[in-house]
Amino acid sequence: MQYGQYPAPRFTVAHLSDVHLLAHGVRQYGAVVPEDGLVLALERLRRLDPVPQALVFTGDLADKAQPAAYARLRELVEPAAAAMGAEAVWVIGNHDERAPYARGLFDSDDDGPQDRVHDLGGLRIVALDTSVPGYHHGALNDDQLDWLRDVLTTPAEHGTILAMHHPPIPVPTVEPAAIVELLDQHRLAAVVHGSDVRQILGGHFHYTSHSTFAGIPVSVASASCYTTDPAPVDRLISGVDGHQAFNTVHVYDDRIVHTVVPIPEAPEVAGQPAALREALEALSPEERREVVSRKDSDYNTKSESHESHESRDPLTDL
Repeated sequence: MQYGQYPAPRFTVAHLSDVHLLAHGVRQYGAVVPEDGLVLALERLRRLDPVPQALVFTGDLADKAQPAAYARLRELVEPAAAAMGAEAVWVIGNHDERAPYARGLFDSDDDGPQDRVHDLGGLRIVALDTSVPGYHHGALNDDQLDWLRDVLTTPAEHGTILAMHHPPIPVPTVEPAAIVELLDQHRLAAVVHGSDVRQILGGHFHYTSHSTFAGIPVSVASASCYTTDPAPVDRLISGVDGHQAFNTVHVYDDRIVHTVVPIPEAPEVAGQPAALREALEALSPEERREVVSRKDSDYNTKSESHESHESRDPLTDL
């Protein structure tokens, strides 16, 4: 059912970041159990409509690069992705280490840069390794840039999404984070400018952010473990156990739409039952507009009365 002017998106991608799993139930900073946020995120992903065709994780998957943490990550994510019919796309971050990352997630002994290409039925997703062994800042070497240039030489049918951990954008909200940003970003810009890259996905910040780079939209997803407070009280940097979120990426032929999906549950104060969908779809487009858009319709008069939403049945108002 198409309710408005736009058809359903051609592709739906879930963009998650900064899982920071720790082995053996260890709490991050003695407070946060990273697995809890991931489990809740996967549960909320199952409710999405349309369901995603790919789950893209933009780095910092295992906080200490422990083999047991990567094993647990696969144990949690792969069955959930399979149940949705989605592909898990892994991207390495600065907390990950190449050798255990490759072995744990790809059963590979390749400890070089972890750059990979995924084909999502014509939508290309390129996972780009911006990690620097032994450091937290990001960088790309000449071979990686040449490899990416070669990949992008042939356009994909529905374009390319570039997924990387260190986003190539400013960090004005938490300025000290610029110390560990992606270095020499102009070199990457020269490769992607004018290519079929439609979107760049990143992580690293632990909060949601958006910008452009070389004319390409950039979307940064928050974290599923702990987040960075952009407005702390008397703190240079403040990590908090709250505001966790992931993003949905809805890919249309002519645009991409991003939506922030909070991970923690919240109490509902207003809403409509799922059964209302069938009743709405039984109406003509004109009838739906009269019911839902006209301010003095029975539906709106009752739904906007500020009485408890549990005390009324919207199906009787159609």
